[in-house]
Amino acid sequence: MDFILQAILLIVGFFILIKGADWLVDGASSAASNFKVPKQLIGLTIVAFGTSAPELAVSFASLISGKTDVLIATVIGSNVLNALLLIGLAALVSPPIKIKRTTISKELPLLLLISASMITLLLDSGITAFEENTFSRSDAIICLLLFAVFLYYIINIIRKSRNSKKEFEKPKYKLGKSLLFVFLGLAGVIAGGELVVYAATTIATGIGVSDRIIALTIINFGTALPEIVTTITAAKRKESELLVGSLVGSNIFNICIVLGLPVAIFGTIPVANFSLVDLMMPIVSSAVLWWVSRRGSHGRDGKILRYEGLIMLLVFLAYYSYIIYGAFN
Repeated sequence: MDFILQAILLIVGFFILIKGADWLVDGASSAASNFKVPKQLIGLTIVAFGTSAPELAVSFASLISGKTDVLIATVIGSNVLNALLLIGLAALVSPPIKIKRTTISKELPLLLLISASMITLLLDSGITAFEENTFSRSDAIICLLLFAVFLYYIINIIRKSRNSKKEFEKPKYKLGKSLLFVFLGLAGVIAGGELVVYAATTIATGIGVSDRIIALTIINFGTALPEIVTTITAAKRKESELLVGSLVGSNIFNICIVLGLPVAIFGTIPVANFSLVDLMMPIVSSAVLWWVSRRGSHGRDGKILRYEGLIMLLVFLAYYSYIIYGAFN
């Protein structure tokens, strides 16, 4: 009887998640038109920060419970998943994924810079002394300062868009209704994701799946469900600006806020249990995304083709195979 109940909750969770993603994409796209700002700006901020809420909740919960490895694993896993799996999947579902020139020349390099800074801060004791490496409160404050740089960039986008005479498409809804759909959509993807993770974890535990496998699969992908469903929905609706902006913004938010804010509050955490491959993957995934985005752009808008999406998926699968192999050996 309990299994049936959890199965029903799983189905209901997915329904809420998918419906929430529909409302979120619709509302965000319409809000951008109402505010007369680029859709990538709404993606970089409202959608990105909202869909990263589960990761932020997990980061605080993990530090409060003393499970510091979960915090770092959440940031690394989410950023790799966003940059490689989700954009790669979107390129397969609805190619080509169009990338704005400003994203290629400014936002992706900024993500690379922030990713490189995170690696430097995580390895500031030397790459041969993992047992001595820590992520300190001062490191976390540097991440928060980098987020301030990102916010400054966002403010400049808003200022330029207000001074621009660019024509924006007619909004689908009025501003109030657009924002209502955004907040209802965010609530739906977060609540639906939580329900799916809870039901799936309960089912997996009931049939004897180990906590380690649950953590590597259900929890890792569960916190990314809002991004996954929102990405697929945006790809099908050809909302490339919103799609790419939300994932780039989410990765910046993960490093600066999901990692930086809890450590700034609670203090230093160790980095001993992560390999160099793990710690390098956020910048590797960001570099792959930037490389496929700028290929053939030559100062114009870029695009990611289906075969390039496949390359991104293969890189993701290679890394995830490495994780699973390490878990069983």
